[in-house]
Amino acid sequence: MEKIVGAIRLIRPINCAVMGVAVLVGMIVASQSFLLDWKRILLGFVTGFTFLAAANTFNDYYDRKIDAVNEPNRPIPSGMIHPREALGYAFILSAIGFIASFLTNIPCLAIAAAAWLLSVYYATMGKRTGTPGNFIVGACVGLPFIYGGFVVESGLMPTLVLFAAMAFFSTIGREVTKGIVDVEGDRLQNVKTLAVLYGSGVAAVTAALFYIVAVILSFFPWVLGEVSAWYLPFVILADIGFILSSAFLLRDYSRENARRVKRLALVWMVMSLLAFVAGTFGR
Repeated sequence: MEKIVGAIRLIRPINCAVMGVAVLVGMIVASQSFLLDWKRILLGFVTGFTFLAAANTFNDYYDRKIDAVNEPNRPIPSGMIHPREALGYAFILSAIGFIASFLTNIPCLAIAAAAWLLSVYYATMGKRTGTPGNFIVGACVGLPFIYGGFVVESGLMPTLVLFAAMAFFSTIGREVTKGIVDVEGDRLQNVKTLAVLYGSGVAAVTAALFYIVAVILSFFPWVLGEVSAWYLPFVILADIGFILSSAFLLRDYSRENARRVKRLALVWMVMSLLAFVAGTFGR
């Protein structure tokens, strides 16, 4: 039972489900319909879910020394999951994701392969670079929206590019915030985050700027007529959340408060997903 619990905790299933839903949102927006083929729904969700699960597992495998300092209760440093088991688990999850993307279509397989390579590079080397690594994570979180468009064979759509850009910038803000939380372990392992290089105050300002860029971008789909009025209530709530979270972080950039802001940022990102879906009504 301990192994099962550890394996579930390792992949962070809620985050993985959000990633799978992001693919579905891309599909809904691209097709302008909720009446989607169930096989495409299943394949799209499974691809998004399993690739993030694999990325999280690879990340925890390579970060096990850092987590022993920052997050000792995580499955690997706590001893619930052996490192070799985690690595095997990551490859199994990757294989499932590749099969699902292959069964969808070749463009989806290509996008999935690019995302997988980026996530593996991040886990093995990219994270140590600090800010460039944050950009890699942002790209991986933005890609599911683009991927969803290709699942329904609509290709690259301006609306999805805007949604991907919003996810990209808000994710970078969250990653910079996470650097404040992990600063002690990152410093020991020479991970060059902004918090390590320039201090938590600079990191807090930078994270807030990225959140605000995402907020500014959120108005473009409405201004350009890409979404209906149903988009506004949800995105305004998300924007208020990002603005308030930025203010909280700037006022108090302690490790504990940064952890709270990091968690809240995920809530506002989910609210943005709801805005993207709601915006398809009345189109």
